[in-house]
Parts: sequence; structure tokens; C-alpha cells
Amino acid sequence: MDFKGCKRKWRLMVGICVVLGLALSAEAKSSCKLKAKFNLNGYKNVEKKTVVVGGMFPVHKRLASSDINTTSIPVSSACDGFNFRTFRWAQTMLFAIDEINLRSDLLPETDLGYVIYDSCFTISKAVEGTLTYLTGQDEAVPNYRCGTGSPLAALVGAGASDLSIATARILGLYYFPQVSYASSCSVLQSKFQFPTFLRTIPSDDHQSQAMAQLVLRFGWTWVGTIAADDDYGKYGIKKFMEVVEEAGVCISFSETLPKVRSPDDIHRIVQTVIRSTANIIVVFSSDVDLSPLLDELLQYNVTNRTWIASEAWITSALISRHPGVQQVLSGTLGFGLRRADIPNLQDHLLGIDPYLDPLTEEFWETAFNCTLSYSRALLNARAQAAQDGGNATASRAAAAGVPAGMCTGKESLMSLNNTYTDVSQLRLTYSVYKAVYAVANALHNMESCTPGEGPFEKGGCANISNFEPWQLMYYLKNVKFNVPHTGETVYFNDGDVDGWYDILNWQRSPSGEISYIKIGHYNSTAPPESRMTINNASILWNNAALKMPRSVCSETCQPGTRKGIRQGEPVCCFDCIPCADGEISNTSDARACIQCPSEYWSNANRDTCVPKTIEFLDFAEPLGITLIAIAAFGALVTIAVAVVFLIHINTPMVKVNDALLSFLLLFSLVVTFLCSIVFLGEPKPWSCMTSQVALALGFALCLSCIMGKSALLMLRARAIKSVKSAAKSAAKAAAKAEQDPDAPPPPPAPAPAAPKTYEDSLKPGHQKAMALVCTLIQAVACTVWLCLLPPRPNKNMTAQNIKIILECDPGNVVFISCIFAYDILLALLAFVFAFTARKLEDHFSEGKSITFGMLVFFIVWISFVPAYLSTRGKFMVAVQIFAILASSFGLLACIFLPKCYVLLVKPERNTDEQMRPRQKGKDNSAVGTSLSLASSTASEANGTIVSTVSVD
Repeated sequence: MDFKGCKRKWRLMVGICVVLGLALSAEAKSSCKLKAKFNLNGYKNVEKKTVVVGGMFPVHKRLASSDINTTSIPVSSACDGFNFRTFRWAQTMLFAIDEINLRSDLLPETDLGYVIYDSCFTISKAVEGTLTYLTGQDEAVPNYRCGTGSPLAALVGAGASDLSIATARILGLYYFPQVSYASSCSVLQSKFQFPTFLRTIPSDDHQSQAMAQLVLRFGWTWVGTIAADDDYGKYGIKKFMEVVEEAGVCISFSETLPKVRSPDDIHRIVQTVIRSTANIIVVFSSDVDLSPLLDELLQYNVTNRTWIASEAWITSALISRHPGVQQVLSGTLGFGLRRADIPNLQDHLLGIDPYLDPLTEEFWETAFNCTLSYSRALLNARAQAAQDGGNATASRAAAAGVPAGMCTGKESLMSLNNTYTDVSQLRLTYSVYKAVYAVANALHNMESCTPGEGPFEKGGCANISNFEPWQLMYYLKNVKFNVPHTGETVYFNDGDVDGWYDILNWQRSPSGEISYIKIGHYNSTAPPESRMTINNASILWNNAALKMPRSVCSETCQPGTRKGIRQGEPVCCFDCIPCADGEISNTSDARACIQCPSEYWSNANRDTCVPKTIEFLDFAEPLGITLIAIAAFGALVTIAVAVVFLIHINTPMVKVNDALLSFLLLFSLVVTFLCSIVFLGEPKPWSCMTSQVALALGFALCLSCIMGKSALLMLRARAIKSVKSAAKSAAKAAAKAEQDPDAPPPPPAPAPAAPKTYEDSLKPGHQKAMALVCTLIQAVACTVWLCLLPPRPNKNMTAQNIKIILECDPGNVVFISCIFAYDILLALLAFVFAFTARKLEDHFSEGKSITFGMLVFFIVWISFVPAYLSTRGKFMVAVQIFAILASSFGLLACIFLPKCYVLLVKPERNTDEQMRPRQKGKDNSAVGTSLSLASSTASEANGTIVSTVSVD
């Protein structure tokens, strides 16, 4: 391979490329224009100036509509909708530059020039102005500055935030300084995206925080938001919503104002406002974007709303001087920039020359509704004459004199009643003033630099007559100065200034116009708790009651209730749900109820825990007194029966009933009557043990005695049944023999037997021993119960919510079940024995008496179970006492009433004859009775009863 040949070819190709590059470069230099014509209005004064400062102001509100025709050269759109307020801002920049040029202490050797363009409140015009300013001629050539002359210092502008974002992206490419007076959007804080952007207006982060704090201060939790469809509105309202929603405020609606007039969108927004229950509406928008909405609000007469205004329209005459605005926006609260008075500014505003430039000429013609052009005035006059039906003579007369609608140029600006001449609320105007002075002071510091002590490489300084934008940027970032006439110290903290706002309230003045009344201020550098200061008494609200409005989706939940969130709705929309029993809420808007301590309960309003009512069956209450009286009566009656038996102890009736066993039974009934009294009163350890044990032992002794009596009766009944069965068998055999004569004769009957003697197998001693043993078993069981798990007082807090029931806890269910099951077993045995002996014949039927007594006992206690389980508190004790008393009275009446009747009323029956067996039956057979079996043949000496059973 020929490497040398390849090398030569390579060098030849490089040479050709260099030549072509130089040719193209020369061609580019010779024709560096782009084929685009910009239509820009503004002011320019650059001749013989040391440094040129740029400016950009939205003097017009919008672009004029034009017919786009691609068959001709495209022309940049014109602007319409003259804005007197922003025109004043542009004039303020001119005034500030003139003032600086006249000063000897600021830039004494430098004369400032200016280039000011109208951005028309649109991004495209702002970009046109920026490119034109950078390239130095009307046809923008990116990356080239084709103009000559003084260096460019910085751009003051460009008005709205979205305009500054567009211009800052372009200026940042060349590291060209930009100082904004009205662009407060928080996104401009990013130095990564906008490295050369600075501003003399606070960031909307501060304003959004201030708006949120205002809403929270007045307790508004239900607000609507409206924002312009640009970066200013979107970022401002987004930050506001983040702060208030974190604090619990809900957004009723969030609407966006269109940048291009759209009647349908405006109508929809107004209908949303009307339908919403939110009385507070936060608006983050410029006055130009808000104006169409205001027209629609007035048309629908939307009143009784309080509007929270951003700084872009709170002091705008376009809104506040709109006809009829008082009925809709009166009472508006908003945040205005720091206000200042600028001496001599009004003289400058009133002294402008209408013929100086096209922009001023347009201002004059718009302000006075006339024209400065004679030819236009003449054409207008002729057209008006023709419209009015005038003749040629009238047209010539109009042409001969001064045409109607012709400006003289001598009209008095002082007579104007518009925002241009109003210098009472210089806020954004003051921000423009500070921006111009910031650039001037940075240039002054650059001019004052001492070589060798400068900030640049090797202590170098920049040449004021020929410097690079990045050099001025250094001085701008570090500038610190006092504003003339106000003394305010201005410096940039990473391109931003501190957030200071006057809080304004729109109030109707005596003349019927809106006045901006300062009611407080907001200082972002103060501690959080003292950043906002408001005089509430000085606020005039926009409602019929002239008092602070409420704006909540749901009214405040009072103490005693809690918030119940509605599904699918914001958290501020809720139902107030009363706290459950035993729970309270002692604050408003409680999210949950608080459970009362175990010994407390909620009051009727559910806002306080009160001690539960202590309940027990007291001695002193009527029910307790009644039960005591009944128990005492039962005990006295039982004692009276014992006395009657004692008096008649030697009578047959008492003897045959085993007096000692009867006295034991009466004693046990006295015990059961009196133990019921122990159930009354506040439960104590001793009373709990005494009542339960006395009841168990009392019934055990009672039922044991009854069982002993009924057991004897049962044995006697069985003996009688055997005798009767034998007699019946003999009688049947005899009857059969008589009926069959042919039958062989029966065997001879044995000789009549002598009467048989029958001795009871159950002796009285056995009965007493049975009663003693059965009772002793219960006593042992109760002793074990008391030793291991005795009954004890207990606070029952679950039976009834509002009461603490003092009751006796049995200790162990197994023990108490076994003990009372034992009593039930004794009762069942006594009943079975008595029921077996119920047919024994005597004068008072003791078997039947015991049977009925036990039936009453069972009926009472079977009824007791459901009654006891269905009651609570002291009535449970009352039911238990009633069961004890009823069963005791039943046993007393059924067993002893027949005997007492005989002893007291029928003493003639209390004889040995009456105790003997009665004759009954067709066969005249003697039938033994319970008493005849224990006849006088008993031997009292040896304690045995010998009964004779006679059978014929």
C-alpha cells in the first residue's frame, strides 16, 4: 500500500475543506440577515451612550388578529388593547434612567441609553424583542451581533412570568443578565434553567405561603381556586394548594382561565363558582386574564363571595375601576408589593410629548379618543359625514377647518382619570424603579473597580465601555444598595429578594370607588408565628352581614361528635357522628372519640366522662326496707310456730311429729329468712361469705329435716301397701271359691293369726342423724369453698354501661354449682319420698303437705332462674331474696299450717283417738295411717315406736 500517496490525498482533502469553510464564512459575514421582519414598538436612545439598558413591557394586552396568507411575505403581528398601567411602567424606566444620568454620585462618567420594546403580553413578541435586542437590528441573526455601538448591560423585564421564562431561556444561553420587575413565578428560582435571571419582586413561593396562611388564619377549610393558564398561575396555585391541603383545607374546585378569550370556558367557570358552596375563591392571575371572567360574574350577579387576590391584580385599575365591580369584588383580600412614593415621577408622566414616537402617540390618541394625524382625522370626518347623510358642502367644510376628532396635542393629562396618572399605589412601578437602579448600581461598581483589585482573573476589572455580559452578571448578583427616596436596602439572595407584602382590603370609598386599604403585612424573614400581622377590625367583608364569612364544606363537629368521612368526597366534607356510649370528644372537629376509663361513663352530651353510678340494694331504700320487713315477718312467724309447738309439746300432735326434728326444721327456716337480709347493703367480704354460706347451710338443714320426715312416711307407706296387697289376695281367693261350687273345697284355712306387730325401721334417732350428716356434708363443702375460692365483693362494669354494680362474686362457678346442686339433690329426695307417701290417710295428710311444700319450693326456684337472668343490678339481688323468702314461706305454710290449725283452732282433734287409724273400705278392714302406725303402743322409754297393723 502506498502510504505516502494516501497521506498526500488526505492533506489535499483537508485543504479543500478549509477553503470551502473560509468561503462559506465570508459569505455568511457578507449576508448575516434572516428573512424575517419584526414589528416592534418602543423607545430607543443609544446614540452617544456609554452603556445601553434593555427594557420590555407589555404595553398592549394582546396580538391583533391578522389574515395569514402564505402567498405573501409573512409580517409580524401588530398589537392592540392599550394598557395604561404597563405604559406607566415603561415611562418609569425612562424616568429612572434620566434620573440616574443626572446624578453625580451614581455612574458619574457613564451615560445610560435604553432600548425598550413592547411585548404585547405574548411570548412571541417577547422573543422577538429579545432577539432584536441581542443582535442589535430589526432582523434577528442568532449568535451574531451585527450592530455596533455601546455595549448592552441587562434586560429589565419582560413583565409576566411566562414571558420572562421565554426570554430568560434565550438570555441564559449567552449568560446575559435579566432583571425582572413583575415575574414572580417560582419556577424562575431554578438557576440551573435560568442562570442569569434576577428579580426585584418576591417569588410566588412567598405569596403562596402567605395566601395559605391567610386562609388558615380565618379558619376557611373549603375554598375554590382559579389560575391563569400560564406558568405564573399554575405554579402559584399549585404551591398554595400543597400548603393548605397539608393543613387540612379542601379544594372545592380548581379552574383555569384561558389565555385566549373563550366565552364557553368563561361561562363554565362562572357556573362552577355559582354551584360551589365555597365562599372563598383564590385567584392567581394577571388583571388582563381576569377581566373576561369579571364581565361574566357581573352578568350573573355572583355576590357573597370573598376573593383572595394575587399581587398581579390586587392594585390593578383595570379590575378595580371596572363598572359595577363593587357588588362582586368588594371586600377582596390580596397581597400587594411594597408601596413607595417616587418624587417627580408624576411630573414626568404628565410631561410626555405626544409627537415623540409612535407608542406615545398611540397612548395619547387612546387616552383622549382622538387622532394626532390630520389625514386620518379628515378621513374619519368625511366618513362620519357620509354616514350622517351629509352633502359635499359639509365635507368641504370639514376639510376647510379642523376635522372633528383631531387631537391638538395640548390636552391635559391631569384631567385623565385613569391608572396612568394615578401614582397613589406605586407597587409594581416601584419594582421597575428598583430594577433599573439595580442595573445602574452594578454598573457603578464595575466602573469603580480598581485594576489589580478586581474580581476577575489576576485582579482584573471590566471595561465599562466594553464588557462582557457575564462580567456584569457578577456585579449584579453581588450588588447591594439603598433605593433613593425610600431607603430600602436591596440585594439579591441567589437572584431573589425577601418576601414582603402589604395585605390589602378592597373597600368602597365615599366617592363610590374601590380603595385599597392596608390591613396588615406579611414578612417572610420573620419567625413563622409572626410573619403575618392583620387588623381584623379594619376588614370590610363582602356579605350582607358585613362579618367574616364562613367557608366550610361541613359545619364544625361540636364536642360529643366525631367526623365521619363521606366516601368519594374531600376530607373536609363529613358527617358529624355522635360518639358511642362510653366515648366522648371534648374538642371540635374530633377525628375520633375517646373511650372513657372503666369507672367512668359519657354524659348525655358525650363531651365529658362522669363517674358511673354505684348501684347496690341498700337497706334504706324502699325496696330494701320492704324485703327486710318481709324477712323479719317470716322469721317472727316461724318463731311463733315454734312457740306454739313448744306450748303443745306434750300433746299427741307434737309427739307423733318428732318435736326435735320439727324444731330443727323451724330453726333452719328462721336462718333462711334472716340470711336474706345479709344480701342487702354494699357487698363486703364478710357479707358475701355469710349470705351465701348461710343460705346453703340453712336450706341444707331444712331439706335434710324434711327428707328425714318424708323418708319415714315413705317406709310406712310401703309397709301399708304390703299389708293391703296381702289382704286383697286373700279376699280374691275367697270370692273365687264361693263362685265355683263344684270346685274341690279349698284347704282348710289356718286359724286366725294374732295381730302382727310392726316396728319402724327408721327410728327418730336415725332421722336426726340423717339431718345432721346431710347438713355436715354441706358444711364441709362450704368450708372448702371458703378456704380456696371464697365469695368476694366485685365491681361489675359490664352488666350495665352507666352503672357500676356492686355484687358478690361467688369465686368459682364449680364450687357454687356443686353446693347448690347438693341442696337440689336433697330437695329432690325429699320430694320423691313425700310423693310416695302422699296417700297415707290421717287427719292432716302430712305426706301431701310435704309434697305440696316441695312443689312450691321447686316452682319458686324454677321461676327464679329466668327472672334472675333477665334482671340486672340490684334487682337481681331482689329477685334472689324474693325466691328465698317465697320458698321459705311455702315450706312453712305447707308443712306447719295444718298442724297449727289443729293445735290452735281444732284442739279437739289433738287426741290419741284422733291419732288412731280410721276405718275405711267396704270390707270394714282397718286401714293404717301415718299416725296410727305410731300409736300409743309406742314405748316412750326406749325411744321406739311400735305400730300395730290389724288385718281382719
